[in-house]
Order: sequence, then C-alpha cells, then structure tokens
Amino acid sequence: MLGRSRFQGRIAVVTGAGAGLGAATARRLGAEGAILVLVDIDAERSKTTAAELQRIGAKAIAVQADVSDPAGVEQIKEAASSFGGADILVNNAARATDGDLLALSTQAIAQDIAVTLTGPVLCAQALLPGMIAKRSGVICNIGSVNALAYFGNEAYSAAKAGLVSFTRSLAARYGPLGIRSNMVAPGTMRTGIWSQRLENDPTVLDRLSRWYPLGRIGEPEDVVGAIAFLCSDEASWISGAMLVVDGGLTSGYPQMAADISGNNS
Repeated sequence: MLGRSRFQGRIAVVTGAGAGLGAATARRLGAEGAILVLVDIDAERSKTTAAELQRIGAKAIAVQADVSDPAGVEQIKEAASSFGGADILVNNAARATDGDLLALSTQAIAQDIAVTLTGPVLCAQALLPGMIAKRSGVICNIGSVNALAYFGNEAYSAAKAGLVSFTRSLAARYGPLGIRSNMVAPGTMRTGIWSQRLENDPTVLDRLSRWYPLGRIGEPEDVVGAIAFLCSDEASWISGAMLVVDGGLTSGYPQMAADISGNNS
C-alpha cells in the first residue's frame, strides 16, 4: 500500500535499480507516489524490483540497459517519454573492479569509468531536454566517500570524484532553467557488491565497522531518506550540494586516534 505522496505522479528514473541502494531508492520513491522507470543492465533484476513495486500499488516498468551505451540510454529516454518525460533522475549505476591498480586491465579501468561517470553524463544529457521543457527537474547523483579520500578502487574513486564536479556543473548551468542537481555520498553499505569479498573473507564488514564512529557500516535504508529528501520539494532551494551519509566516517578516524594514543579499550 502506498504511503506518503511527496512524489505523486512524478516520473522517476533510477539506474542500477535491480538491487542494493538502487532497489531501495526505487521502493522509497514508489511508496511515495512516483512512477518508476527502473534501469539495470540485468533484465531479471530490474523486473524483480518492478514486480515488487507493483505489488505495493506503485506504477513501475523495467528497462534493461547499459548506461554507458548511447543506445541503452536512448531506451531509457524513450521509456521516460512514454510517461511524459522524467521529473527525477537518480544516477545510481556504478562499477568497481577489485584488485591492485597495477594489475587491472585497460578494459576494466575503462569500464569502471564508463559506467560510474560517463553513464550519469549520458543519462543527464538524454533526460535534461524534457526537464528543461517543463522548467522543472531533479538530478540526484549517487557518489561515494571514495571521492573524498583514499579507500581503494582507484578508477572507480576517480570517476566518483568526477561526478562531484559534474553535479555542481549541472546545478550552475541549468539552475536558471528550473533544474536542481545534488549528490549523496554514502560510506560502506551492506549490498550485493560485497558478495565476492564476503565469500573470500566473511569478517571483512565486521572489521570495517571499527572505522565508523557510529560503530557499524550502513544499510541501503540508511541512505534512501537522504536521496528522497534531495529529490523532494522540501529541498527546493538546495542545489549543487553533496550530502555525505557515512556514519561519521569522514568526520575523523577514532580507531587511528586510539592506535596513536595506545588506548584501544
């Protein structure tokens, strides 16, 4: 059953909507009245999310597309246009290849950057004209604390840092035309992206939690409220901003301080 209706009748495109934060974002926007265009490179995953939303009374369609492929982005545009054009774009799809930078192939580096940075640029380029025609629209780019400090995954992190600049550029250039652009930068979340690492090291997330002042890593549900807020009219005078949602990680490193002081109790 649908709840609050901050997004009643608004068309929201969510990329990477088949699982993790993308699926959680779709559920929140759908529960608040949005009509969802759910994009994922995995057709079955996006269909599963769409079916879940339909069961709670939301209107949602699944689109199988690679956001780094112009042909796929054209499919996204056509799907949004069938509802009257996007009002909200959540650029969540990303790709991060594990491994030492020196061991990564040129193809892996290019793919990380293509999905994580080029994809949001192409999606914005495709959907902005419709928003401009309405003189209204919101783009929420999903960043990462990796854009702010070193946490590994160099190519992915560089792409997320580029997304910070892109977010601000959109806000400055298209703000006079009624478009808002913001970013949410999460810390570590318990999502499927960790599956392989957990198979190799079941304690990895427990170890990471020591670095978070709030004492735990995040869940997708910890982040979707910030995304929904920035996409809503409650944030109507917020644009070009980055909202860090990271359990206090980037505020400081108490574990390091404890190691320095020798007080690890």
